[in-house]
Amino acid sequence: MHFRELSTPALAIDLAIVERNLDRMARMCREQGVGLRPHTKTHKTPEVAQLQLDRGAVGLTVAKVGEAEVMGGAGLDEILIAYPVFGREKLDRLAQLACDRKILVSLDDEHTAQELFRAANAKGATVGVLVEFDAGFHRCGLQPGPGCVALAHKIEKLPGLKFRGLMTYFGNVWGPEGERRKEMAQVAEQVGRALEAFEQGKMPVEILSGGSTPSAPFASEIPGLTEIRPGTYVYNDLNTFYQGACKLEDCATRVITTVVSTAVPGRAIIDAGSKTLSSDALSAGPKAGYGCVMEAPDAPLIKLNEEHGHVDITNSSHQFQVGDILTVVPNHVCTCVNMHDEAYLLRDEQVVGCWRVAARGKIR
Repeated sequence: MHFRELSTPALAIDLAIVERNLDRMARMCREQGVGLRPHTKTHKTPEVAQLQLDRGAVGLTVAKVGEAEVMGGAGLDEILIAYPVFGREKLDRLAQLACDRKILVSLDDEHTAQELFRAANAKGATVGVLVEFDAGFHRCGLQPGPGCVALAHKIEKLPGLKFRGLMTYFGNVWGPEGERRKEMAQVAEQVGRALEAFEQGKMPVEILSGGSTPSAPFASEIPGLTEIRPGTYVYNDLNTFYQGACKLEDCATRVITTVVSTAVPGRAIIDAGSKTLSSDALSAGPKAGYGCVMEAPDAPLIKLNEEHGHVDITNSSHQFQVGDILTVVPNHVCTCVNMHDEAYLLRDEQVVGCWRVAARGKIR
């Protein structure tokens, strides 16, 4: 059936665009000589993860143990939990998963390492560990230098844990290309400090994991980088578009929505609100609005209630009527996808299948 026959609101994915995005990133990594360990936070779907692995990805990245369980349960392996997991119940589950899958974990504190050791030792598992350092985003991670080396030495002394290398996040690489290049130069300095400390400590670094979607084109500028972890690239969104990191036609996700009211002058109300699109603001470009209405780009989506989207039609050439089917590209695709149980698959505007968003809501 045609996508306009779907019951709305609905999340739809254009498969041709997804395949093009996957191929482009895989090629970009090959050309730069870095491995690709894509973050599943965007799609949360084993089927997409398999497509990424089929194109040469060295493994997968997740944020939470629950996400790792979903991917591992689907038979996928080489999973990095890029998050400092803490808490007995979560660490016990992590260790259990590591009995059957190759698991890496990032951390930045000795206490976390000790608790991970306890869980791994109890299950007879071995868990790879990456020490996280801060390259400028100021979220998690030690300062690059001797502190990272000291933590790595402590990890090596804990049975069941194996120090594998370093991890950082290039979240500060954001904005137009010129700004991203400038930030990448600063990131390179921080990475260099981290590597120098390990060289002085005569401690080998097997893995240096970093990256993001906006920074991916510049991965080769970072010394010693072995892999990157972009996530958004698979679907892309308005934030990616307004940074110049993709074209609008590279945005694979559309929220299909219906106009349900035009009673208020100058407004069209759609059945996609914050519980469909997410309330994340646009962080790039004009930094205004909650999505792009593809049929009427001159009609900004200016406000979201939980179940209502407010479209300003004052200056639009589109003739809005109750029952109109519209498609919206979201600001932030990761949080949008996490609102939905399923994603409908499109080819040439026809619905050809459906993926269950299996890792949605896996926050523990």
